[in-house]
Amino acid sequence: MDQHSISERTACSLVGLSRAAYRYMPLPKDDEEPLRAEVIRMASTYGRYGYRFIAGMMRNSGWGQATTAKVARIWRQEGLKIPQKQAPRGRLWFNDGSCMRLRATAPNHVWSYDFVFIRDAYGGKIRMLTMIDEYTRKCLTIHCARRIGSVQVIEQLANAMMIHGIPQYIRSDNGPEFIAKELRSWLSGIGVKTAYIEPGSPWENGFCESFNGTFRDNLLDGEIFYSLKEAQIIVGEWVKHYNHVRPHSALGYRPPAPQTQVPQIIQNQPMLLQ
Repeated sequence: MDQHSISERTACSLVGLSRAAYRYMPLPKDDEEPLRAEVIRMASTYGRYGYRFIAGMMRNSGWGQATTAKVARIWRQEGLKIPQKQAPRGRLWFNDGSCMRLRATAPNHVWSYDFVFIRDAYGGKIRMLTMIDEYTRKCLTIHCARRIGSVQVIEQLANAMMIHGIPQYIRSDNGPEFIAKELRSWLSGIGVKTAYIEPGSPWENGFCESFNGTFRDNLLDGEIFYSLKEAQIIVGEWVKHYNHVRPHSALGYRPPAPQTQVPQIIQNQPMLLQ
């Protein structure tokens, strides 16, 4: 129209465009700006989460319009960081792909545990015993201490079993704390079978290794601990967040143990019975 001084009708006819489509001006939806602001806030709060996790957390908290596609569009428009995608890997298969080793089929079927080591601000070592339920993906406990031997492992197992029940199997590597005679005797006495991985094959304990990687990426790599007590408190708060808030991709972007949400309309009503 500008270059050839022709009318709108003629120009639209030449390019095969409807005049209504040419004149259409998209109107922003009322919920777009609040949704965009919430996506930016969530991305700023949870810097290591991708848009799929953010969309899942928003839907879990009541943002029904936060579809994955819509959040991904806002994510790209705002230039937010999308973590590099990794190809999925099956961790429990043998090297020849022939069979799978003891895959969990129900809660308390298979637990697994492992150690994570970090240094505090003064160079002191802090050991962390991580324990998860492989079926529910729930973190059962993370015990932080300067030293953790077989006796302390038994204590943490006993505490977890009193809360969550007794598992059928418990998977671990062949570390000295896990193969100690006292620990094996105690587990045998309560009917728990051990499932030790092959030496030099950490992928056979893939669920716990994956959890430890998430634990490091989401918390440990971004924190400086000045004391053991500080580490225990911060790690304890992260465990609550991991179990009750953080969505898990293997669970349909739901947290392993979501907290029951009471509708706001019920919360604001006065009590009828005293």
